[in-house]
Amino acid sequence: MEIITVAHAPQWCAPRKRWLPIMVAGNCWEPPATKFTFVSKRKSIFMRTGFHASVFKSDASQGEPEVVVDSNSLSSDGTHNLEVSDNELSQSKLALSEARSIQETIEKDRDRLVEELARSEVKQREYASIIEHNKKLAIAEIEAAKSLFKETLQGSISEKFGLESKLVLEKQEAVELAVQVEKLAELAFQQATSHILEDAQLRVSAAETTAAEAVHHIEEQIRHATEGTMSSILDQSKQAICKALFAAEQASNHAEKAISASSGGNNLLDEIAAVRSQNLGLQNAISGLESKLLVAEREIERLKVDLEQAVAQVKASDSRASVAEKAFADLEELTRKHSSKREEEVKVLIDKMKEEAAERENVASKAFKVELEGIMAAVEAAKETAHLKDQAYERRVTALQRSLRASESVMEAWRQKAEIAQSILDGERSTGEENMPYPRMGGRIDLLTDDDSQKWKLLAEGPRREIPEWLTRRIRTIFPKFPPRKANIAEALSVDSLSLNLPKPEEVWSIAQEKPRDVDVLVEHFIEKEVIEKKRKALERALERKTIKWQRTPEEIKLEPGTGTGREIVFQGFNWESWRWRWYMELAPKAKDLSQSGITAVWFPPPTESVAPQGYMPSDLYNLNSSYGSIEELKHCIEEMHNQDLLALGDVVLNHRCAQKQSPNGVWNIFGGKLAWGPEAIVCDDPNFQGCGNPSTGDIFHAAPNIDHSQDFVRRDIKEWLNWLRNDIGFDGWRLDFVRGFAGVYVKEYIEASNPAFAIGEYWDSLAYEGGNLCYNQDAHRQRIVNWINATGGTSSAFDVTTKGILHSALHNQYWRLIDPQGKPTGVMGWWASRAVTFLENHDTGSTQGHWPFPREKLGQGYAYILTHPGTPVIFYDHFYDFGLRDTITELIEARRRAGIHCRSAVKIYHANNEGYVAKIDESLVMKLGHFDWNPSKENNLDGTWQKFVDRGSDYQIWLRQ
Repeated sequence: MEIITVAHAPQWCAPRKRWLPIMVAGNCWEPPATKFTFVSKRKSIFMRTGFHASVFKSDASQGEPEVVVDSNSLSSDGTHNLEVSDNELSQSKLALSEARSIQETIEKDRDRLVEELARSEVKQREYASIIEHNKKLAIAEIEAAKSLFKETLQGSISEKFGLESKLVLEKQEAVELAVQVEKLAELAFQQATSHILEDAQLRVSAAETTAAEAVHHIEEQIRHATEGTMSSILDQSKQAICKALFAAEQASNHAEKAISASSGGNNLLDEIAAVRSQNLGLQNAISGLESKLLVAEREIERLKVDLEQAVAQVKASDSRASVAEKAFADLEELTRKHSSKREEEVKVLIDKMKEEAAERENVASKAFKVELEGIMAAVEAAKETAHLKDQAYERRVTALQRSLRASESVMEAWRQKAEIAQSILDGERSTGEENMPYPRMGGRIDLLTDDDSQKWKLLAEGPRREIPEWLTRRIRTIFPKFPPRKANIAEALSVDSLSLNLPKPEEVWSIAQEKPRDVDVLVEHFIEKEVIEKKRKALERALERKTIKWQRTPEEIKLEPGTGTGREIVFQGFNWESWRWRWYMELAPKAKDLSQSGITAVWFPPPTESVAPQGYMPSDLYNLNSSYGSIEELKHCIEEMHNQDLLALGDVVLNHRCAQKQSPNGVWNIFGGKLAWGPEAIVCDDPNFQGCGNPSTGDIFHAAPNIDHSQDFVRRDIKEWLNWLRNDIGFDGWRLDFVRGFAGVYVKEYIEASNPAFAIGEYWDSLAYEGGNLCYNQDAHRQRIVNWINATGGTSSAFDVTTKGILHSALHNQYWRLIDPQGKPTGVMGWWASRAVTFLENHDTGSTQGHWPFPREKLGQGYAYILTHPGTPVIFYDHFYDFGLRDTITELIEARRRAGIHCRSAVKIYHANNEGYVAKIDESLVMKLGHFDWNPSKENNLDGTWQKFVDRGSDYQIWLRQ
């Protein structure tokens, strides 16, 4: 037995799950792979609780040697003396040989793992090269498809141009052919009808000449015969008459002679006989004249017969001429029909050619479209295939990377084990060098082998030995199960543990079609989470609501376009410069603050696309991507307002609209977008844009075309647009810009069609001034505003510009301006309070424009007036957030809410002079403006107990009835 000094007892290293070696006579020694029990005479400091002595005792049943450590032989440095027999040394050598064989096995396993790692790397590179090759092939295919598509497209375009040119040429040829056919038809017609026409014309002219000559001859004969006969008859008649007259004279002479004879005694019988003879002569002459007259009559009859014959000849000539004309007309009609038939045939031929050309063009276009669709489908299929291949390769590469990372993690674990072992060895050696008085010798590894490579392998990979079964069970209870190495496929398929197998091809190709199932637990949990989140938000909003909202009566929640609920407080949510930011995203987070402050409605800027960035020069009404933000941001902002029970009022510009195109004469009067109107939508008396509509029903806005609202299509389109803003975008009401430009009856129609919760019209008019000073009597001004409200049928409210103008002067110690001769407020509030929307400033009067700014030092008094009086007050954005008046305004809103003041509240004015103004609103609130001393408790005509709610000194004070 040999005594060996032991520097340290063997220790159990829990993190490494193995025994640590000990130093035996300066050499490294570790217990054999058998089961030992360490018994100590005194309490040990070692970690393993099974060691109670300084004796290593082997299991006697296995015939292993005992290693005895004398605990009493402790040296001053804490070392032990160990006796080792020759048999034990031989057994140690045998164990060493077994350790070497195990080490060789481990080296073989390591070499095999290295080879597998190399093969996996090679496969990975192959996969990468295949992926790269496939990518290149896909890119090449896509490029080829693109080039083919381009070539096909170019060919189709060139073919299209060729077809168009051919069509143009064919059209020209058809036109030329038609012209030639017309010319040929004209020539044929002329040739076919020229000789017939000439013959007919000659015959007609000859017949006309013959007839004219015959007529003339007959007329001459008749004229001559008649003239001769008549002259002879006249001469003979004259002669006979003369003779008769002469005979009558003679008879009268004879009678006188007879009378004288009878009276004087002459022979009467001779004279009578003479008279008779004369009478007979006269009768003979008369009979001769009668016979001559009969002859003349016969001659006249003969001439009449000749004349009738001549007339008959003329009629026959006329009939022949008419027959010739009819034949000529028939020939002309036949020729015309023939030419028209030829023209129809030519037209049919041309139409057929056109149809064939159009059909060829359609067929070519369809073929081109089909080919284009095929190419696009091929490109999409190639893209999809490449995408799916990329996904498959990525998944395969991911699996390989996971496998490599697992291998690397195992290698890293062994490397860490070796580093720990090396550190322990280095620490033990250094300790031994410092404590041992004798020279240092090499360790156990140095004694057993001189091969440095084997030593460094052992240091790098750690000592390998078989793990006992009980230790394996212990490890499995602590660490997760890793897939063990399987000897065959059957064993691999029968195991329940996970493996690193690559996904199957069908799984890879079907991954794009995978969808979550209805019974998926994750989806159910997600839906349940969304429902719970919605309920939580609804509960938070309900808890944030004020008690006054829960106690509203049905009358208070009833909405009317002109008055809303009657308790509206409007907030103008922008200024003139708000377009410079993504304003909807700036305004949306303020919804909760506005609701908690008592605001009930928010006035949004104009949402449409506009030539001016502020939105008041709209162009395409359906394009809501403006300078204030996108349509999605607008919807989000409106939704945030609705979540806080706030109304969203849209600023709509209906009077004018900017055109997007020029007319042929260069005037911008053609609109684009969905509402593609023309000049007929513009009033005709607009001096700048040449409208074709009816005359304007209001004032002209000279910067843009004024819309003619008398046109039915204009009103129909505007009503559809307003309903789209209400139903699809989410607006609850309207602020109507520049309503002076068109009649209030159209506003009534728009409001009745869109049914807004609240509507305000901007009827801006100048007040009356005299000598640069504001007149006290502003009845004409507020009458014009009231007339416009009345024209809308009371469906819309209007800004009380009269009250704003009067407050400018009244708050400068002229409070007497706040009462009219009838004891009422002097603005629209005093005549029609429920339709009066009171305000101090807006984006036009204030902000960076400053056209009519309210006195800044009087803003507190101004808000105290409008927030405690009837009507619907409006709060300007700049005053609330930029001028430091948020707390002041919130306090006044709370006073209005507690007093229950609404748009129809009654006002009784007690004082209105240079010193101040006092009024009681309803029966619950009294307010004072000015610096004079006044208290409601000292007034005899104010019953009840009053408590001061707001005290701003000489600016204003408010009391509420207890």
